[in-house]
Amino acid sequence: MTKRHRITAATAVAGLVIAGAHFVGATSAYADDVTPSVPPGTEPSASAPPIRPDSPGLKLPQGGILAPSKVLDMVEVVEDLGGEERRQETNQTVMMALQSEVMFPEDSAIFNAQAAARIQAIAQEINTQKATTVRVFGFTDDQGSYEHGKELSKKRADAVQAELAKTVTNPSITFDVRGYSEDYPIADNGTEEGRKKNRRVEITFPRSSK
Repeated sequence: MTKRHRITAATAVAGLVIAGAHFVGATSAYADDVTPSVPPGTEPSASAPPIRPDSPGLKLPQGGILAPSKVLDMVEVVEDLGGEERRQETNQTVMMALQSEVMFPEDSAIFNAQAAARIQAIAQEINTQKATTVRVFGFTDDQGSYEHGKELSKKRADAVQAELAKTVTNPSITFDVRGYSEDYPIADNGTEEGRKKNRRVEITFPRSSK
């Protein structure tokens, strides 16, 4: 049985704005060339409650002011011991990150049969969650040129989206497909272990409210 370790963390989540998006047709895929200013797929799940600066239980030093309030989402991360598959959940979304090595040959966007089975399993969960939007984002490490990484990461994201579309049953689902090259690393590019984690495809979709 694969050993798993579990990390639970609280993280502040900033809004992602996808500019100019419009979606047409069933199982459509959309991506624009506008790179967001914050890591993709990070939306706040709720608005922060108001805090009164004159509340009797609140003690501020003389001249002190309250900073803007924030909402902290609880984030649960489960990762295979080898880091091949990483699952991150908040109360709003599920994100699955698959290392490129387990899906694609080096410098290729043609995945193997084992990878197809993993992607189909994720598609079944998308069906269970009744998701209407799915983000498929590709990433590389910082080796090679940025432009080559952007092209490769987009091709890999396209390949994963096409495989998901074979199993996803919602005819009006919308896919947002992007390639980010070396942007938004999740590990240290100075080590091979870190670069392996950064070479990945992330699939993100909302959790069902039920």
